[in-house]
Amino acid sequence: MDRRKFVKDSSAALCIAPALKWPGIFPKKTTEQKMPDWLVALVKRNDLGVESLLTYQIKNSGSPDLGGVKDGFDILNPHSTAALIQSGAWAVFSPDSKFFRSAGLLADMNLATKYLVKTQHADGTIDLLSTNFHSTPDTGFLVKRLAMAYTLIEKSGTPGTDAILPNLKTFLLRGGEALSKGGIHTPNHRWVVCAALTKLNELWPDKKYTDRISEWLGEHIDIDRDGQFNEKSTFIYSSLTDRLLITIAKGLKKPELLEVVRKNLNMTMYYVHPNGEIVTDASGRQDKAVIGTLENYYYPYRYLALLDRNGEYAAMCDLIEKTAGPKIGGFLDYFLTDPTLWADLPSRRALPIDYVKTFSNSGLVRIRRNNRDCTLIANNPVWFTFMKGEAVLQGMRFATSFFGKGQFQSEKITENGKSWELTQKLEGPYFQPYPKDSIDPDGDWEKMPRANRPQSEIQTLETKISIRETNDGMEVEISTTGTERVPFAVELIFRPGGTLQEAAKIENSKDSWLLKEGNGKYSFKNDTITFGPGVALHKNIALRGSLPAMDAPSVYLTGFTPVKHVIKFS
Repeated sequence: MDRRKFVKDSSAALCIAPALKWPGIFPKKTTEQKMPDWLVALVKRNDLGVESLLTYQIKNSGSPDLGGVKDGFDILNPHSTAALIQSGAWAVFSPDSKFFRSAGLLADMNLATKYLVKTQHADGTIDLLSTNFHSTPDTGFLVKRLAMAYTLIEKSGTPGTDAILPNLKTFLLRGGEALSKGGIHTPNHRWVVCAALTKLNELWPDKKYTDRISEWLGEHIDIDRDGQFNEKSTFIYSSLTDRLLITIAKGLKKPELLEVVRKNLNMTMYYVHPNGEIVTDASGRQDKAVIGTLENYYYPYRYLALLDRNGEYAAMCDLIEKTAGPKIGGFLDYFLTDPTLWADLPSRRALPIDYVKTFSNSGLVRIRRNNRDCTLIANNPVWFTFMKGEAVLQGMRFATSFFGKGQFQSEKITENGKSWELTQKLEGPYFQPYPKDSIDPDGDWEKMPRANRPQSEIQTLETKISIRETNDGMEVEISTTGTERVPFAVELIFRPGGTLQEAAKIENSKDSWLLKEGNGKYSFKNDTITFGPGVALHKNIALRGSLPAMDAPSVYLTGFTPVKHVIKFS
């Protein structure tokens, strides 16, 4: 099980308890003398996760895999095994857990620890079986959280800690050797390594740890003017980086790193959809365009809300509790190891819900008007989204059959008065005979590249998309110049689960529709998006060179160039 699947699956396990009313779980009044109710609720949900993980553990004393924990694919791996140690540590430490000071659970955790030590490579690394082997960064992910587990186990007073702690220390120190020398793949991996080494240094101070941290930090933090990190991964890696930098700042007394976190958290407030989801369309990682909520940001917002007495951050905590409350259970160790986080949040300040905000470094424009919002995206075949409450147009695309390369994508978004413009210029040449003095004697086509051939009959197609606000929504004008009679298709991709009206189902398609005229409607729960007017001059929605249809209800408008058509959304 990879680390992303673990977090997801652990959250799912925590959520199988009977439904709870989260505003009641996050009361306004808590005390620092007693674990607050919201934290107690997360502890109790964690018990369900522990019980689930135990069912996947190998308990056969004669098995060479004794103590290991399988994932959902029946593969034994370090990550699901470490998950049992982590969740178990949260449980044995917490007085409100059914596993509080459970010697039996601690014994099972010790078996898991021994399995980790057994499967750890001689260089101190572990494998992420889905992709990375002898992986320093994946070792860092485990070491950081297991170091926190070590602290909780040590402080729990559970019978048997003298057995597990030396084994866990062996794994952590071996991991520290790898982290002090090994390399990384991605920008955030640097901070994973640094945070893990910070935690090790807190337990067992060592100059080689701090020297390696200084070496990575010497590259500076990869944050741009907008407040976005290099990977632009708003759902996964931006929030991860925030948590890691807080860990390093606290552990090494480097408060300047918190300025970077504040910058990202300030930006993120403008990446929030009306229903509490986060904008992921510009991500450069695997969370691109996924549906994601804000649970990964809860710890950074809560930590800095309390440290800075920041009312907007406190309001973000409220929003996350309301829209993704159970999911923050995946970060229970952060809250258990730092009782200062149990304090009451400061007085709230209103969050931004009425704005136009341009993030030029990310090629993204955000427009929000209370319960309605829109995102414009450059360098992306999906360049427009529109949300009205729970009703979601999750993408708009435009394609032509122009020489098999007509999927529209604009390199930039240009603001022009009250409009935003996206443009694309395509050429479709034909090629003349190869220069005589360069013809390959064997007639090998590959040795006579088209780049060296004279061009003729060059066709051009220029597309301009202008997007404007209206009194009750947005309008998108699509226009082309150049080659005529080129078939085009406009694709409106809605989130599954809603109801379409006024559009006609395309025969032999899974969920494709034509809007032939007038306005269509897409409704989800109590919200409705109205869009149109439609046009349908042909039924070819799979134009050569266009991207395949998404697995979602998609409404098409079709015709031929030149086109000049305005589609309104409200």
